[in-house]
Amino acid sequence: MTRDRLVEMLGGPTTACGPARDALVAGGAFVVWDGLVPADRLACIYRRRLRITQRRGQPTLALADTVDILSRAAEEPLLIGRIDAVDTSWTFMLFLNATATAVLACTGVARSERSAGPATGAQ
Repeated sequence: MTRDRLVEMLGGPTTACGPARDALVAGGAFVVWDGLVPADRLACIYRRRLRITQRRGQPTLALADTVDILSRAAEEPLLIGRIDAVDTSWTFMLFLNATATAVLACTGVARSERSAGPATGAQ
């Protein structure tokens, strides 16, 4: 996956797509991992993350919308990607169709001191 191709695909379905695209254009690190994951399993994981971020008061973008999209996608196999803002203030998670031709959902979370390091992979 190239940076330019990913930028093109981030016109997308949630309000987090624009900021994710901006982070990518600004030079943010990104990766799209190999391997498909069923959307319903991701919905379960991100529903839990939604509850945790709400409890902590951690800012998010389109996390509830992303959970809804993943839930509706049922068992559809998806690829997962990540974009880290250059200043590392936000991390965006992307959910792409199995052929990596469309972003089905995108969410962002403001990074806390405890967050993992930057994305590794394609630059």
